[in-house]
Amino acid sequence: MTGSIHMKTVGLVGIGDMGSGLAKNLLKHGYQTTGTDLNAERMRAFTHMGGLAVSSPSEVGKNSEAVFVMVMTGDEAKAVILGENGLLSQLPKGGAVILSATIKPREAIEIGAAMDGSGVHLIDTPVSGGYPGAQAGTLTMMSAAPTEVLDEFAPVMEAVSANIHRVGTKPGDGQTVKACLQSLIGAQFSATFEAAALAAKAGVPGQVLLDVFSTSSAGCGVVDNALEKIIDRQFEGTGSHINTMHKDLTISMDLGVDLGVPLHTAAAAMQIFHAGRSKYPNGDNWACARVIEDIVGAELHRKAAK
Repeated sequence: MTGSIHMKTVGLVGIGDMGSGLAKNLLKHGYQTTGTDLNAERMRAFTHMGGLAVSSPSEVGKNSEAVFVMVMTGDEAKAVILGENGLLSQLPKGGAVILSATIKPREAIEIGAAMDGSGVHLIDTPVSGGYPGAQAGTLTMMSAAPTEVLDEFAPVMEAVSANIHRVGTKPGDGQTVKACLQSLIGAQFSATFEAAALAAKAGVPGQVLLDVFSTSSAGCGVVDNALEKIIDRQFEGTGSHINTMHKDLTISMDLGVDLGVPLHTAAAAMQIFHAGRSKYPNGDNWACARVIEDIVGAELHRKAAK
């Protein structure tokens, strides 16, 4: 490694809703970006952006000094980092795996243990901000690694993030904070879905609800965005697939079990998302609101029905 000031080659495994935003902003900041994804359409879009598409994580590692891993599950993260054609087989010593995927804390710990002695750093840094934050390069990162490692790789992380919080020094520290965050966000989502259904049944126009919520103490990015999507009936293709939040809430609940912490509202949110995914498997997060609307027989639109 030549040091973070001279770092120019970056890699990316996973070029979906979130990964495409990482790619866009890495390229925008002048990084030569090599990437791979199982989806051919995503690979074509990545190439069109100016990225170098390759066929395996090992090829990504060979061409990179630092690699973002933005996959869905812990098993996928282990495969692309530690597998036979994984990043670790080619990533140079002194390089870094930037684990930006959300996985179970214990899975991040296992990956860190397997990487120990490899000469490659692991930065455990799940993100928040969703599709809009990824595309805008304004993600919040919950980063865990030794101070000197975070100092060295800060510039490449800053290319995709507006807020980098140093939450610990060990693998699993970042994922633990993300699990706490998702337990709260899940509850905010589910409460918004219920309030939207209540308003729909009462005949309140969606715009009225949005105006009030967004200027009240309850207003926030999570609530306002969810309500916008509901009242405009945008339940698919918004970049926030229901599977991701469902998975994240599963991680939060799993951590609660491990630590013996009751998570009553997160558990209720988990069931709402489970119902939403079961009925609308191709939907985004806001599809959960449709499940409650179906039960009460009313829909919330921006304008009231005449």
